Amino acid sequence: MAQAIPLQAELRERAGKGAARATRRAGRIPAVIYGNKQDPVMISLEPIQLMKELNKPGFFSHIFEIDAGGKKEKVLARDLQVHPVTERPMHLDFMRFSASTRFNVEVPMHFINEEESPGIKMGGVLNVVRHTVEFICPPDKIPEGITIDLTGLEIGDSVHISALDIPEGIEPAITDRDFTIATIAAPTVMKAEEEEAAEGEGAEGEGAEGEAKTEGEGEAKEGGEG
Repeated sequence: MAQAIPLQAELRERAGKGAARATRRAGRIPAVIYGNKQDPVMISLEPIQLMKELNKPGFFSHIFEIDAGGKKEKVLARDLQVHPVTERPMHLDFMRFSASTRFNVEVPMHFINEEESPGIKMGGVLNVVRHTVEFICPPDKIPEGITIDLTGLEIGDSVHISALDIPEGIEPAITDRDFTIATIAAPTVMKAEEEEAAEGEGAEGEGAEGEAKTEGEGEAKEGGEG
């Protein structure tokens, strides 16, 4: 597990929409810490520090250590409300956890060794079906990401969840099928040539069928004249 990311916060005295609006007018982002059978704690965050973390990948899978009023709490971000027009953060929910807590988190997929894939060397394209995969994890085992090695993959090959090197102690949220993470797709030029070839074969078949009909009609006509 990666080290917890520190966030500085200030305690808020009041809850409610009016108090939240006042916090935003003061230039800070309202938030709440809840969970683990403890009372909720109202806090506010400094926007620049928060935006720095929001712009990093995997915000909802990172553990944060929030320091508010001299008390530090390790939490996960569970909900983010943004302004419908500016998309600026309006409110955040953070959840405490214990050693027995299990989280559903989206873990990013990282692909390596594209240059070692014969399919990609031949012009194939890496088609990523799932950029992230949802896993059920304890708080001390949330991975920063999972690496997928593309070495040896040919055009038409697929990478399924069963092929991933999943860290011990976590499991996919989807367990009823071996779903696809990525494929090596044929290049567009190759697909176009295959489609043209298929269309050509179809046209030849139609032409042969038409010739057969013409010959049959001719024979029938001759028989009728006799």
